[in-house]
Amino acid sequence: MSNRPRVCVVGSLNIDILTRVTAHPTPGETVRGAGLTRLPGGKGANQALAAARSGAKTRLIGRIGDDEAGDAYRRGLLAREIDCSGVCIVPDTPTGTALIAVDEHGENTIIVVPGANDAMTEKAIEAEENTIRSADVLVLQLEIPMPSVLRVAEIAVECGIRLIVNPSPWRALPPELLAAADPLIVNEHEAAQLDENAAESVCVTLGADGARWGKAAVTAPRIDVVDTTGAGDAFAGALAAALAAGADRSEALHGAAHAGATACTWPGAQGWTL
Repeated sequence: MSNRPRVCVVGSLNIDILTRVTAHPTPGETVRGAGLTRLPGGKGANQALAAARSGAKTRLIGRIGDDEAGDAYRRGLLAREIDCSGVCIVPDTPTGTALIAVDEHGENTIIVVPGANDAMTEKAIEAEENTIRSADVLVLQLEIPMPSVLRVAEIAVECGIRLIVNPSPWRALPPELLAAADPLIVNEHEAAQLDENAAESVCVTLGADGARWGKAAVTAPRIDVVDTTGAGDAFAGALAAALAAGADRSEALHGAAHAGATACTWPGAQGWTL
């Protein structure tokens, strides 16, 4: 039996359709894109891959559509040692899609079309409850329906399992989710909208300046940025793996910051293409 730390990520799988622009358009403006690339994405899958790359035995629970893209995605994750037995096909539904524009500085804008991710219902969570309960660390984002997010958080509290919550895309958070998160991972923009006193454990990612979590802080490695897509997800997944392995806050932050920086050195969120 493996004694590797066990991370369970419950979340989204998206196909990222990426193009490069000189600068992002302002409202009403049309700009020219260079190229069109189909890449694996979705915050759940991004974070699961980062956790696996950081050494954790990782299970992903999510939904894909009954299309060629979803099938190729699942096979690619399996080849990268992600347990995808909890990734199920939703009939007559497309796999989730994200439309991404990346500018010449590596900064991105993203529009997400949920597709099969919306089928990640409370009933689906109940079907995976035994797996969820067996994890050392659970990881959540907000690209699946909120009732399902809250049910996973409830299970984490019931079992005393550490729960990492990355509240993106940002929305107002129920108090029970804030209370369960350890930590709540937010970027600077999200932190500005959050009353940090409402959450007991908040980790703030600071882009090129690193991250802070309570009294612990870390600077980010200096790298040549290719694309920032997925950097925050790589940070979250690596943090989960480190905490599952017993790292303290400072150790976990260092590993997560390195993973986040590394994710900026390749196109797209995960570093491979579909």
